[in-house]
Amino acid sequence: MSEGKKMTSSRRHHLKSLMLQIAANWIEQEIVDIAAAKEAHLAENCAAPDLSGDQAALMDICKKLYQSLDKIDEDRYDSEAKVAKTDKEIAELKLKVTELGGVKKPALKKVRMSADAMLQALLGGKHKVTMDLRANLKQVKKEVKEEVGDGVRDWRKNIEDKADRKKMFETS
Repeated sequence: MSEGKKMTSSRRHHLKSLMLQIAANWIEQEIVDIAAAKEAHLAENCAAPDLSGDQAALMDICKKLYQSLDKIDEDRYDSEAKVAKTDKEIAELKLKVTELGGVKKPALKKVRMSADAMLQALLGGKHKVTMDLRANLKQVKKEVKEEVGDGVRDWRKNIEDKADRKKMFETS
């Protein structure tokens, strides 16, 4: 189909019905094939027993049937054990694959929350905590520096400050 033209709904419906008819025919044919294969297998492996004979011949036939049933039952048990073993191995391999891949952490979302709301979420609703972080801070006074007009400092004052510090250390 060209990209510019769209299929009409009636055409789409017609094609869909044709596809469904073809699929139904395939399913019917598959059912017939399975039935024929089953009949062929039964004819090959399970021949009709000859029931014309005396009681001893019938007993032999029954013994043979029981032996074949036992063999089939053993085969069924073996195949079930193999299937269970392989299912267990598949489960173990799936676990190994998930372990090797690692657990992916989900992307965390940024949440804007105040300190009070965070404490209330952590401690629960019964604790009423208000947290004023600025109230507990120590008050610090800033020293005002004297600036000389042209940005030139008085070097003598700086030397006097250092001399005072030196005396402080010498006295102790």
